[in-house]
Amino acid sequence: MSGVIGTVNRVLLGLAGLVLVCVGGGVLAAALGLSVPSWWPWYGKHDVLLSDADRDRWRSEGWWWPVVIAVLAILVVLALWWLLAQFRRARLAEVLVDSGDGEGALLRGRALEGVLADEAGALDGVARAQAVLIGKRSAPQARIRLLMEPHAAPDEALGRLSDEALAHARDSAGLTELPAEVRLKAVKHRAERVS
Repeated sequence: MSGVIGTVNRVLLGLAGLVLVCVGGGVLAAALGLSVPSWWPWYGKHDVLLSDADRDRWRSEGWWWPVVIAVLAILVVLALWWLLAQFRRARLAEVLVDSGDGEGALLRGRALEGVLADEAGALDGVARAQAVLIGKRSAPQARIRLLMEPHAAPDEALGRLSDEALAHARDSAGLTELPAEVRLKAVKHRAERVS
């Protein structure tokens, strides 16, 4: 699926770049006084995008300019969403498990994330745990966030996470390794009163 998304991104970026280069080149050519095709809307450096006649034609229609502004605003929001989506790492939908018959089996990524989070959340000193799988389905990586209790010892929690939760997830999925990035955060609590 990620290959399809990457191909669509490349095609859309290529088309958008081609349109922008052609329009920008045409406007630049017209501004420099070079010859442009007869159908080109701008002919010289003093030409405008919308003439007075074009602007006045729609002035009596109260809906026209709000619609134009709304459509442009939606296009800007969609372009920003698309840009931000390029930096987001996709969650792993499935993990390839070696079934021993040469075929392999697929394990839902959310299922493995849920088990990993539940087992990590049950560790002593961990208030809550979240797990996300990223990477390739044949070589997944885990991102784990642990919300630690005030009395917790981070080194013990990390050791048990590695020896128990990650080891169980790795063994159950038949993976040779399951690299993990773990982020620890302390739960907010009131200071204890000493008397």
